[in-house]
Amino acid sequence: MTRDSPLGLLVLHAVRITGFADTAVIARRYGLDASTTKEVLLDAEARGWVEHTAFAGDGGWSLTEPGRAENERLLAAELTRAGAADEVRDVYRAFLPLNALLLQACTDWQLRPTAGDRLAVNDHSDPTWDAGVLHELACVDRALTPLADRLGRVLTRFRGYDTRFTTALARARAGDGSWVDRTGVDSCHRVWFELHEDLIATLGLDRHAQP
Repeated sequence: MTRDSPLGLLVLHAVRITGFADTAVIARRYGLDASTTKEVLLDAEARGWVEHTAFAGDGGWSLTEPGRAENERLLAAELTRAGAADEVRDVYRAFLPLNALLLQACTDWQLRPTAGDRLAVNDHSDPTWDAGVLHELACVDRALTPLADRLGRVLTRFRGYDTRFTTALARARAGDGSWVDRTGVDSCHRVWFELHEDLIATLGLDRHAQP
């Protein structure tokens, strides 16, 4: 049975996986009401779990160290209640090889080595090279679907990663390469980064640990 997550967990977790975002972005992450989300954030701020700062003219929320610990406590308790630790851990093991492929594809999108410079910037003048990268991302996309389905069957908050990735890839294949790795849009890399953060936070791991 799929379980829905409590509001307080969703708000803190949205801050965690977005890294730094304003109230509207945090609310949209899980389809929450913006005014209610703000109330939860202000309460979390009073408890020392989040802080609001301005950077380069933009304001946003981020987790404090106590907030990160509280987020992980809530996630661990939720995972125990759902009885889903083994399933999420098994998905994470299947995710790691795909993660290596995704990172390599993003590197190849940014760099195209030449005989004289192995770190030459990819100027996207070679359609065959770029097509190869998009093909690799399409392979990742196909492999992600069953994993996302497994996650979504145990916790509702895991739903949507596969459709977001597919949408970003479609935009990239239609000619807008920024949807491969740009940070300011819901690109393939952005979606993948959030999923990775979601998995390690849920399992209480760091990005370099084995499950």
